[in-house]
Amino acid sequence: MTLIRKAEARRSETPSGVMTTFASPTQGGAGLSIWRVDSAGGAAGPEHLIDAEQVWTFLEGAATIRLDGENLTVAAGDTVVMPADVVRQVSAGSDGFAAVVAAPAGAQASMPGSADKMLPPWIA
Repeated sequence: MTLIRKAEARRSETPSGVMTTFASPTQGGAGLSIWRVDSAGGAAGPEHLIDAEQVWTFLEGAATIRLDGENLTVAAGDTVVMPADVVRQVSAGSDGFAAVVAAPAGAQASMPGSADKMLPPWIA
């Protein structure tokens, strides 16, 4: 059993938000990565793909998710299951959002049209 204290959570910042990793292969040796996303009002992540399923549960605020060409409007309490290898973009509503996300350890991201993949630091 591994206990990861709040003070040990790892923070990664991007222009679209702050990801706080709770558990991952490099944080507790977990086979599942779990992190929190806090995004400011109006912020938008890039269009990208993830090669594994992700589950997003929204805790606060609202967002629009463009998923495989469809726009989904989500609010606190909603959960979105995002399939693998589908183009996605998450955009915060005017007041921002907070969400908890889970994905298999080692899930990699890529940009549409590119074969180059990278392991996001909040999943590592």
